[in-house]
Amino acid sequence: DREFWNSMAVTLKYTFITVPGKVVLALIIAVILNRNLKGINFIRTVYYIPSLLSGSVAVAILWKVLFMNDGFINSLLGLVHIGPVKWLGTPDMAVITICMLEIWQFGSSMVLFLSALKQVPQSLYEAARIDGGGKIKSFLYITLPSLRSVSKVSVTLLLIWAFNGFENIFLLTEGGPSGNTMVLPIYAYNTAFFRSKMGYASAASVLMLLCMIILCLINQKFSRDNE
Repeated sequence: DREFWNSMAVTLKYTFITVPGKVVLALIIAVILNRNLKGINFIRTVYYIPSLLSGSVAVAILWKVLFMNDGFINSLLGLVHIGPVKWLGTPDMAVITICMLEIWQFGSSMVLFLSALKQVPQSLYEAARIDGGGKIKSFLYITLPSLRSVSKVSVTLLLIWAFNGFENIFLLTEGGPSGNTMVLPIYAYNTAFFRSKMGYASAASVLMLLCMIILCLINQKFSRDNE
């Protein structure tokens, strides 16, 4: 079934773009927000709001309107004399657009990283400064090792969420164009409810679950090897 294997490839591509993207962006923002500044709690709340709206039909429709051929994003590009981009009409740009929507909702991982950063003893950073270690070395040898266990949990959760991605993709592209955003949940949905092949859709869902478990186990194994 070429359509099934295409859906598997699209799901893996979507996962391998959104999961690292979310983790990296969440970590960067968490490090920036881990400061005692005036109004920092309000700023943290603002960054977390997109995650509260994840899976919201209104957000997906808004995103679709923004990236239409005559939408707001293309209107901004027109101001600098850049032609309209078919964000949802071409295969490569459609994948990038749905991945950007998913990565934008990084708040949950940010909260995990932020809570872990609060637990890192400040004495370690003070000792590093006394020994002549700069901010980059402190980040590489103190911050990152301290976040190892939280990173493992965050990546596992994000893998599960990525493999269950349905609402945003379905509302934005319905799996198009030409099946280039047809992730496995949409494939199983179409197979079950439009082709009336419940057994076949169930088999596809089981394979999706097995693939998800394998990736989570690989993440667990990789995390243990680096402890």
